[in-house]
Amino acid sequence: MQEHDIDFDAILSRYRADPFAYREVRTAHTGRLRCKVREGDEVVGPSGKFRHIPGTLLYELERERNLKPITSLINGQVAMLRSDLEGSFVESGEHVLTIRHPLKKREIVEDILRQVLTPYTAPEKAKYFFSLELQSRIDKYGQRSVSIKPGDEILTMSLMKRDTPVYYDGEPGIIHSVYFKPGVSVDQGEPLFGVCPKEKLPLIEKIITRVKAEWE
Repeated sequence: MQEHDIDFDAILSRYRADPFAYREVRTAHTGRLRCKVREGDEVVGPSGKFRHIPGTLLYELERERNLKPITSLINGQVAMLRSDLEGSFVESGEHVLTIRHPLKKREIVEDILRQVLTPYTAPEKAKYFFSLELQSRIDKYGQRSVSIKPGDEILTMSLMKRDTPVYYDGEPGIIHSVYFKPGVSVDQGEPLFGVCPKEKLPLIEKIITRVKAEWE
């Protein structure tokens, strides 16, 4: 990745033209669908000091006479709703609606970084933790001062009550951004963290500074 490979103006123009993220909401399991919002409705995510107050009720799934409420995890507007599914029995993974979420400056920076950093993805759907040795280095020196190289034990993968070490097989670099939370399940193929080669760190910092300075 060279500086001339990144068109800063094009990136910022794209976000200015459409400063939103579009989040698909899919069914977690089978059941009969009962929609609780309409297209165009504003929705909110969890709130409260400990995010203990659920967000807007989006829909309910009825299975074996049990109702499971599904609430919004983000703020935004219902941009698309599969109203044709109302009252129907749906399969797991069915796309029910899409929420258009207005991006904050911090989210735009994170989104751009996901595009320019090298992602390390989850090998399986599981819970992940940094290895004890790596976590110790992060705690002592700070995340962006820790380098990794192929062969390093970087993660512990917790699956079916079994812990398995994960060894890094990507390009050497610094762990710049972390996308997972320890102990929270991550789907296979989802990015766990983004790696930046040491020599490219000034470029990454320039991207962040440019976005923060120019995004209103």
